Amino acid sequence: MAQISTDIPARLDRLPWARWHWLVLIGLGTVWILDGLEVTIVGVIGPRITDPSSGLGLTDSEVGIAAGVYVAGACLGALFFGHLTDRFGRKKLFLVTLALYLAATVATAFSHDAWYFYLCRFFTGAGIGGEYAAINSAIDELIPARVRGTVDLVVNGSYWLGTALGALIAIPALNTSLLPAELGWRLLFGLGAVLGVGILLVRKTVPESPRWLFIHGRGEEAEEIVRDIETKIREESGKTLEPAHGEMRINQRSHTPLSEVAATLLRRYPKRTTVGLSLFIGQAFLYNSIFFTYALVLSTFFKVPDGSTPWYLVPIAIGNFLGPVLLGRFFDTIGRRTMIAGTYVLSGLLLLGTAALFNAHVLTPVTLTACWMVVFFFASAGASSAYLTVSEIFPMETRALAIALFYAVGTGLGGIIGPVLFGRLVESGVVGNVVVGYVVGALLMMAAGLVQWFMGVEAARRSLEDIAAPLSAEQRQMV
Repeated sequence: MAQISTDIPARLDRLPWARWHWLVLIGLGTVWILDGLEVTIVGVIGPRITDPSSGLGLTDSEVGIAAGVYVAGACLGALFFGHLTDRFGRKKLFLVTLALYLAATVATAFSHDAWYFYLCRFFTGAGIGGEYAAINSAIDELIPARVRGTVDLVVNGSYWLGTALGALIAIPALNTSLLPAELGWRLLFGLGAVLGVGILLVRKTVPESPRWLFIHGRGEEAEEIVRDIETKIREESGKTLEPAHGEMRINQRSHTPLSEVAATLLRRYPKRTTVGLSLFIGQAFLYNSIFFTYALVLSTFFKVPDGSTPWYLVPIAIGNFLGPVLLGRFFDTIGRRTMIAGTYVLSGLLLLGTAALFNAHVLTPVTLTACWMVVFFFASAGASSAYLTVSEIFPMETRALAIALFYAVGTGLGGIIGPVLFGRLVESGVVGNVVVGYVVGALLMMAAGLVQWFMGVEAARRSLEDIAAPLSAEQRQMV
């Protein structure tokens, strides 16, 4: 491979916001709507698919296991496809992973046995997990540095649009006076497939990451893509673009060995690795524990009818979406360190308060939902920033696999243990047992916030190459 000089990162970072950037967000960022839809569907149909008349008849514990299987698939899918994303490019993999999701979610609708349901949930999760690595990499490498935090938080927060959509659609779908008990929940999975096809059509127009291309021996293709983007933005704005300041020399490579990735994370950036793991474990345990079992909590402890539980999810989803949208810009202005640590610690404190009120038996379904809405307003901004953090603090050659690794390890510990544990805690019917789970989730969030405060990297408004120079970079000249 050759050695080249390039100013592509600087040229991408200095671009004004334009219609082209919206195309990237619609084509790539909307995948989080699908993930939110998937998690919500399983959450709201939990009480329904435990009913023998549903045609599935799982137990409460098996619903928790299904949630854990989905997360396990997401973890393994993230690792497998994350490695392929760094090796073969962002675009190929964000098309393949979406296709896998589409096939698996349609297959889920035909479940009649627990083992088949688990299998479909595993491959649905694998597709979504692969999306996390490919999409976060591509978005961060295409979005200007000055707004990367805002955009990333809004994109990750769009997960909750899928949550709200899933909850609203579930209301008529789970109404047995409109649809048979064995049919309504199956139709919900078809909704994800319909949205996925639309996203796939838009996504095909999004280009490969120029940052990935020039490192992997395809410099001319990268130049062509960037020139095309610049031409479109000049024509749209009618103005001359500002000069790009910054050039770097790259020793091009075909791929990065896994041993070099491991050395980068463990030896070169051990503190950053600790931060990434802490953020992911904290948010994964909190979210997967509560959202995979929230409907069971309402039906078990408050006797809320199965068909009514989705109504309580809508305000929680709104709070989760508003958090990243309203707080996102502060991650670029106040900075990552303060905002990430603050949102993690504050959401943990608020959850401790909710646990105390729940334990005192003073909450109703409405007031418990209100408490969750406030908790997740801050927790959602923090959780979204976890993906932002691990996608920007490691070198270009390791980015997708690093995202996948942190997602897999953090989500594997918090996202598999959490739902299975909470499923059993809810099944016990004892309020105090569920409270213990809430306290554990709160403490993990607060601990992660403290790790970020003391060890986090300030990446606001900085080029990805300034935060972590590419492994293949020989030098960077500021001109």
